[in-house]
Amino acid sequence: MTWLDLPPDTGFGVANLPYGVFSTDGTAPRTGVAIGDFVLDLAGATGEAVHATGSLNAFLARGSAEWARLRRRLTEWLTDPAHRSAVEPHLVPRPAVTMHLPIEVADYVDFYSSQHHAENLGRMFRPGSPPLTPNWKHLPIGYHGRAGTVQVSGTPVVRPSGQRLADGVPVFGPSARLDIEAEVGFVVGTPSSLGVPVPVSDFAEHVFGVCLVNDWSARDLQAWEYVPLGPFLGKSFLTSVSPWVVPLAALDAARIDPPDRDTDLLPYLDDTKARWSLDLTLEVRLNGSLVSSPPFGLLYWTAAQQLAHLTINGANLRTGDLYASGTVSGPERDQRGSLIELSWGGAEPLTLPDGATRTFLEDGDVVSITATAPGPDGSRLSFGEVLGRVEPAR
Repeated sequence: MTWLDLPPDTGFGVANLPYGVFSTDGTAPRTGVAIGDFVLDLAGATGEAVHATGSLNAFLARGSAEWARLRRRLTEWLTDPAHRSAVEPHLVPRPAVTMHLPIEVADYVDFYSSQHHAENLGRMFRPGSPPLTPNWKHLPIGYHGRAGTVQVSGTPVVRPSGQRLADGVPVFGPSARLDIEAEVGFVVGTPSSLGVPVPVSDFAEHVFGVCLVNDWSARDLQAWEYVPLGPFLGKSFLTSVSPWVVPLAALDAARIDPPDRDTDLLPYLDDTKARWSLDLTLEVRLNGSLVSSPPFGLLYWTAAQQLAHLTINGANLRTGDLYASGTVSGPERDQRGSLIELSWGGAEPLTLPDGATRTFLEDGDVVSITATAPGPDGSRLSFGEVLGRVEPAR
């Protein structure tokens, strides 16, 4: 219980306490925690300079013991009425704040961990062949993206231009197959040493929390460029993230067993004791209409395995590293996390409630991805929203 008057259906209760970076008119960006319809100004409430830097990085670098200490302190402040007079002056109404990118992104890696998504693309692009590549069930496939174009929700999505094939001939121009990818991201707090892999069991010592990701994709640019080295300009123009980072410590009720696997894994990927699958439900809306509800809990590869694989060659972690799950898709059509799947490569246009149809995104389209997870006592925790509006090519 809390002394705050929280909306009964809030996803930002005391069990959640996600972190973000916010500002108000005339003030510098600083760290805040979402609680109900408010943001608790941590710089003001704690008086600690680490929360006044305009980024979560300095706090995240302090490590898991400090994350836990502050979470206990915040929980006490918000549940014990004795702290009300000290805390209440630092509560800012959420409609009055501007949210910023929560972290200084050090590196960005995107995985390809949904079996349903990978099989859908395999059937589209390699008909008559096995839908999964031979390595897919042996390791989490990923690519190294561009950290500088990771931006906060609400950043305009400028249609990218580049090379693509038209009637078998390379041409240059705006992408005609602009797509979304509904994903879940993981924010690294504690760094690791170069040359020292991070085992699956140490996942929670290094990863602070979870956010939502839309890895915007120009499918026509991607199809022409990706052989033989993989995604490049078809992905690197923008990756949007939600402004709130939900701590792993808030997600105990969402943890589930990893999925059944039919392929033996090498020991470094053994996660039978880690239990880091998460029962999250995403919702994808196009121009306000719900078009998909991808289930994150069905992903073949967990975030703990992704981290272990990311570092198994000795690559080190840095505070502010972000890595994403890859497109989240389920077995049903209304669980597909990308338009290329929802329209089956453009062959089956998606019909919206107003009668409009889409294969890929048009200028002016607005895409919103939200997610919730089980919380204690039957509650639901919110991850907020990652939103983007498509603007014409420049």
